[in-house]
Amino acid sequence: YPPLIFLGIGCMTDFGPLISNPKSLILGAAAQIGIFLTFTGAIFLGFTEAEAGAIGIIGGADGPTAIYVTTKLAPHLLGSIAIAAYSYMALVPIIMKALTTKKERSVVMEQLRPVSKLEKIMFPVIVVIIIAIFLPDAAPLVGMLMLGNLFKESGVVERLSKTAQNELMNIITIFLG
Repeated sequence: YPPLIFLGIGCMTDFGPLISNPKSLILGAAAQIGIFLTFTGAIFLGFTEAEAGAIGIIGGADGPTAIYVTTKLAPHLLGSIAIAAYSYMALVPIIMKALTTKKERSVVMEQLRPVSKLEKIMFPVIVVIIIAIFLPDAAPLVGMLMLGNLFKESGVVERLSKTAQNELMNIITIFLG
């Protein structure tokens, strides 16, 4: 299921803002620091590396991904991690509302420059090549994400793109449930 989920997410993703402002990649990378800090903290608390990995992924993934990783690394922690992952995700809007003003929440982010169709089509191709060379284990998931994005941006397979965004994602959600 994870590759199909990534296909659907790719069809829903607009990489235009990232392409127009590559510095914004740093914000996304910075978010991953929390995973490694949590992993390290869990190790210091006495958890094994596999358990610490399952705990650390909570802050960097959605519920199904956290559950999948936990079933592979530390199945005995599945109940606790499932509750923590979904509680964390449910609290994000409440925390955001508590820590930001209405004016801050109403800011509309604008793209720095227009991004050409060629850039939007070349981006997924280049990303897949780089990932396949440097992180081959991640290539299937990133490849499906970028394939979905290529479906969307090419405009040639609009029916497949819409199906992956809607019906396929709904079917996968039902099967996961």
